[in-house]
Amino acid sequence: MTKNYFQIKFGEFFSFWRSKIRIQTYSLPVSSLRSAVKLRVYLPIHYRWQFWKRYPLLFFNDGQDMEAIRLLPQLQALYQAGQIPPLIVVALHAGDRMQEYGTSGQADYKNRGSRAGAYAEFVTRQLLPFLHGRFRCRQEAASTSFAGFSLGGLSAFDLVWQHPEHFGQVGVFSGALWWRSEPFRPDDPDADRIVHDGVSRDAIRPGLRFWFQAGTLDEESDRNQNGVIDAIDDTLDLIDILQSKGYPSSAIRYVEVEGGRHHPDTWGEVLPDFLRWAYGRSNKEFLK
Repeated sequence: MTKNYFQIKFGEFFSFWRSKIRIQTYSLPVSSLRSAVKLRVYLPIHYRWQFWKRYPLLFFNDGQDMEAIRLLPQLQALYQAGQIPPLIVVALHAGDRMQEYGTSGQADYKNRGSRAGAYAEFVTRQLLPFLHGRFRCRQEAASTSFAGFSLGGLSAFDLVWQHPEHFGQVGVFSGALWWRSEPFRPDDPDADRIVHDGVSRDAIRPGLRFWFQAGTLDEESDRNQNGVIDAIDDTLDLIDILQSKGYPSSAIRYVEVEGGRHHPDTWGEVLPDFLRWAYGRSNKEFLK
């Protein structure tokens, strides 16, 4: 009886130990940012044992907020339910987010986002090679996604749009899509939005997929007085532009959260929707 008891308990412990998501922490010095970037890598269940497998890669800006959005327990639950395949998730802690997050080709009219280009260069030229060399990541763009919240969502969209050779999907949670090249003009309240103008000018990036979320309580501002808050207007306007470029409805998902706030509680609430959309059974790329 004693032997059987300990065999059972050891088996339960060993099974639990093997099924845990493992987190590794790194700090990478980045001379162009004049700082080191801290990141946490969430290795999927059974990563050590299924050594023949390569895994999709998902990045998050504002990696210091992963506990607030409950990333770890939500990943664990989705894995155990079989709703998404195992992923390698990389959470990048923000540095000077007002300067490093933004649009890499152009700072805003107050010169915010002045180091967004350096941040993008770090991600594409230093971080990606580091991860590809150290972990068993799938390296094709369709298997690599970037997501972020608020200003980090703006940064995520810009990274994916500017670098379709590296990224195939983006998750924008309450994105700061109001980012402007000129001060607000009452006579043309929707003018000068950097992302909207850039996407309108640019050629289509075939194969990209877009997930957007906004909450009805993200803010109160309604600059064009149309009865819709700016956070929702900016998101829907960008979706309209993407559709006019030729992206099909199957490549774009929009989630509007009634009562949703500009807060990690709301973003954590919709996180499973993004993960299932990006990596679930409806996305045939990840059924291979």
